[in-house]
Amino acid sequence: MFSRDKWDEILESLSANWFRTLMTSFGVLWGIFILVILLAAGKGLENGIKQGFGGMATNSMFMWTQNTSKSYKGMPKGRYYNFKTGDVQAIKDNVQGLRYVSPRNQLGGFGGSNNVIRGLKSGAFNVYGDYPEIIQQQPMDISSGRFLNYNDLKEKRKVAVIGESVKNTMYETNEEVLGSYIKINGVNFQVIGTYTKKSGGGGDPEEAQKEIFVPFTSFSQAFNMGDVVGWMAITADNNHSITSLKTSVFNVIKKRHDIHLEDDRAIGNFDLYQEFNKISGLFTALNIVAYFVGFLVLASGVIGISNIMLIVVKERTNEIGVRRALGATPGTIRGQILMESVVLTIISGMAGIILATLVLWGINTLLDSMNSSEMMFVNPSVSIGVIIIALLILVLSGLLAGLIPAQNAIRIKPVDALRTE
Repeated sequence: MFSRDKWDEILESLSANWFRTLMTSFGVLWGIFILVILLAAGKGLENGIKQGFGGMATNSMFMWTQNTSKSYKGMPKGRYYNFKTGDVQAIKDNVQGLRYVSPRNQLGGFGGSNNVIRGLKSGAFNVYGDYPEIIQQQPMDISSGRFLNYNDLKEKRKVAVIGESVKNTMYETNEEVLGSYIKINGVNFQVIGTYTKKSGGGGDPEEAQKEIFVPFTSFSQAFNMGDVVGWMAITADNNHSITSLKTSVFNVIKKRHDIHLEDDRAIGNFDLYQEFNKISGLFTALNIVAYFVGFLVLASGVIGISNIMLIVVKERTNEIGVRRALGATPGTIRGQILMESVVLTIISGMAGIILATLVLWGINTLLDSMNSSEMMFVNPSVSIGVIIIALLILVLSGLLAGLIPAQNAIRIKPVDALRTE
């Protein structure tokens, strides 16, 4: 029940020596401030790292062929082989839980020779033969026109989607791009779209725009690839992890190409899901460290409040004796001391939360004024759940800080307390 007299007494007690109260409360303020700032910094780093993935489907892996390391069925080790288009359907038929299986072929590479010509201009770009699903696995924003579709694959249309950097290199400013033609290794392709995307892994964002996507079937026909598949991008559905399915995928390939089932070097792979989980584990560890450090700093503040409350109880020994003589119960005395401790702790902690909020607001305002598309630190913040946890910590800390002083207060005998000067 609300008692104005009790609250007036609490405020009077805390303001009796305001400088001592201020210095004591600073420890709790600083502890909560450090806790919130550390958690927000960890979240900002996590947001930046996730942004660096460029929206890629993280439950994915990429796999390619390598030389075999074991002899099998009379064939020597060190044998090289190629994925085939039939492998794609075999994987889909025999491995449950996959969302996309995208065969890919590639021409060019970073630092390669010029492979694209338009009029008097030329450039070296990565050219990919792809299926339409690749835009779901490596998201990009179509800035004009459209992306590849299954009619392009079925009819083996010689069409291309180019990056903004390709456009800037091969075209004049304000020149019409859609409907024009570029020549890739001597074969004409009509441009049907342009795209922009992030680097997808912290690389050079400019290089991410220097790519050209053409239908897989057109690529195979134009560049005499036959049924060869250079590599594959495979994504699992939401109910499975690609890490748990990749062994089954490998086994399908090994059986189709007469590779020993224990030959782990015959198929190269990059498990994006596994790597992403490692990073997620790092963020979990950072949060644990943040809580640990914050609690240590907060504990020092709580100890300071407990010490001050001990002094306050000592100073009010005579007052406590009068109360006991007038009929105050030990529970009433204990409750008063605990209430003062909790109020002081909560006020200090809330001041720390407000200060941390203002600092984070300033940092986010500064980041918003900068180009954060390739930054590794984005939107440092804490959730409302963290604030609730902080408030619970403050209440518990206040109770702990006042517990020993409260117990000391009720041990004082009324007669002994009245004799003190």
